[in-house]
Amino acid sequence: MDIILKQDIKGLGYKYDVVKVKNGYGRNYLIPEGLAAVANKSTLKERDENVKQATFKQEKLKNDATALANGLNELTLSLGAKVGEKGRIFGAITTLQVADALKAKGFDVDRRRIEIKADIKEVGTYTVEVDLHREVKAEFKIEVVAE
Repeated sequence: MDIILKQDIKGLGYKYDVVKVKNGYGRNYLIPEGLAAVANKSTLKERDENVKQATFKQEKLKNDATALANGLNELTLSLGAKVGEKGRIFGAITTLQVADALKAKGFDVDRRRIEIKADIKEVGTYTVEVDLHREVKAEFKIEVVAE
């Protein structure tokens, strides 16, 4: 079944993309939740018009995302955590903590766009990826230190 996405869905596609999904996934989840619409002649025509209108906005968003990515790529963020005897932290560092630390540094990033590649459960340096735009991704380092 071909559908048109109404918003970005991680692992599937971005807004206004036409993607092929299994019938059950489309009919039982994506369409009832308002995340997608069936791709037929009229909805494809409507999608084309929406894409034309959104092109200018997307260019501005892409430029903003590129500027933010340039700042993030040079960043090394230091996060403090309570640490046990062998260097293991109590709990784990989450995307919410990373987003709050970024906001304190002046970078406004939605926590749902942050992807931590490995579980952060020990003191050390880790790489974090941020999906800022469909064409712009940024990577920066997190240094976990003992409080």
